[in-house]
Amino acid sequence: MKQVVLYFPGQGAQQLGMLADLAVQYPIVKQTFEQASKAINQDLWSLVQNGPAEELNLTYNTQPILVTASAAIWRIIQQEVGDAINVVAAAGHSVGEYSALYAAGILSLEDAVRLVKKRGELMDTAVPAGEGGMAAILGLDSEQIQAVCNEASSVGVVEPANFNAPGQIVIAGTAAGIKQACIVAKEAGAKRALPLQVSGPFHSSLMKQAAEPFLEALANVKWSAPAFDVYHNANNAVSSVADMQQRLVEQLYSPVNWIGAVEASSAGAELAIEVGPGKVISGLNKRINKELTTYSTGDSASFEKLLGAIKGEG
Repeated sequence: MKQVVLYFPGQGAQQLGMLADLAVQYPIVKQTFEQASKAINQDLWSLVQNGPAEELNLTYNTQPILVTASAAIWRIIQQEVGDAINVVAAAGHSVGEYSALYAAGILSLEDAVRLVKKRGELMDTAVPAGEGGMAAILGLDSEQIQAVCNEASSVGVVEPANFNAPGQIVIAGTAAGIKQACIVAKEAGAKRALPLQVSGPFHSSLMKQAAEPFLEALANVKWSAPAFDVYHNANNAVSSVADMQQRLVEQLYSPVNWIGAVEASSAGAELAIEVGPGKVISGLNKRINKELTTYSTGDSASFEKLLGAIKGEG
């Protein structure tokens, strides 16, 4: 039995037409989308397949779609190789943490998509569109990034938001703060400073006003005992069900330390599975832990490679 760790992608992994080839092969994909669509009264599959892309990329649409896509792929994995793997742990990047909680049996699919729909709405309204943003800084370490943010914060709030991989850190803040930080970062030797196409300064202190209403939403769902450990973004640790709600609220306004999440969760794993669309996590993981092979699953070809690896053919 293969010892595996599961990783679930966050915003940015979505694309029009995703999972179409898997849906042809595995009916459970559309069944999962129908179940999730019913929970929030929105046709998610149609939006994924037909767009428009601008609507797919709205935070409060992207988040339930990503959780549903990851849930569908996790169900295929369980169906095809469930008895051949032992999950040692899981983690999810930002909204991917909710996909991990679903996979571990902590949240039902319906509750997970309802929660992230609400989460997306609250994140979207916490800072008016255009007033905040994020940027990826390539080629600086965490101490240099902190110094860049400190210097640029004279014009507006700007903070480290995602420690994605060595040399790849995302910052978040006010529009003015981000603009200034990109200038300072390049002066400090950054290879690139790229503003991201997101609607707000996620994982920064500017998201704190979303915390209280979201805590109310978290209190209204059923929490069950986990089938395996889920490592939280907020502290790269496993928490009791009683503490999970607080960790998830903290995640809104705290940095996502993906480097720490992979390091903490991958002990004892023979391979990692990126459960969801895209290959972002696989790319980051290569730079974090070269000894750990991460298999992506977002299309039929990738999925076949994973099946081969689990069955000992790869």
